[in-house]
Amino acid sequence: MARADLGMEAAATTFADFPKAPQDPAPNAETEGVVLRVKQDVAVHTAPGGPVFAKLPATQLENPTWVPVIAERGPWLQVLLPSRPNGSVGWVRTGGEVERARSPYVVDVDIDARRLVVRKDGAPVGEWIVGVGAPNTQTPRGRTFIMAAIEETVTRFSPIILPLGTHSETFSTYGGGPGTVALHGWPDPSVFGQAGSDGCVRVPDDALRLLMTLPLGTIVHLR
Repeated sequence: MARADLGMEAAATTFADFPKAPQDPAPNAETEGVVLRVKQDVAVHTAPGGPVFAKLPATQLENPTWVPVIAERGPWLQVLLPSRPNGSVGWVRTGGEVERARSPYVVDVDIDARRLVVRKDGAPVGEWIVGVGAPNTQTPRGRTFIMAAIEETVTRFSPIILPLGTHSETFSTYGGGPGTVALHGWPDPSVFGQAGSDGCVRVPDDALRLLMTLPLGTIVHLR
């Protein structure tokens, strides 16, 4: 699209909602680990060569935008989006606005077992019992990704919060924000192994230290 035309499109951020966005066709599937860095606004299409319904901006929550690639078709890449509804996807065209890389990591959260495993090239490198959403504020399921890493400066319950590209399906907001679900620490270890959060995944300190080192765009399976 012409830059002027693209400027009219809504940005696909964690604050956005695209009710008619295509949905992830295989929310439990593995990927090849390919991640896409968006260096400037890029058009998001409903299908390869199809209509444009959004634009991906270069930053998300003051972090560089990295999104996982879940399918490829010639010069077109299907990516997970950080916007509502959960599981939103779109197609972007390769070109000067984007660059490819690969994350060797996958984060796997078994919500029912309350267990988080980090794998590198398929091999486990860490496993922890974690806290998940309460029965009436459940952690959403499906594949998502590490969208950003931000310092907690208000409540300080976790030194770093890792927002994911998915949202609470119970709350429209967390404290005025967009209801973005995150991986984060917690000062009271009694929460680990419990289903008591508002939807976020609470992790022990050593888990958070590892998770903080993972590349943005790394796939997170919430099963």
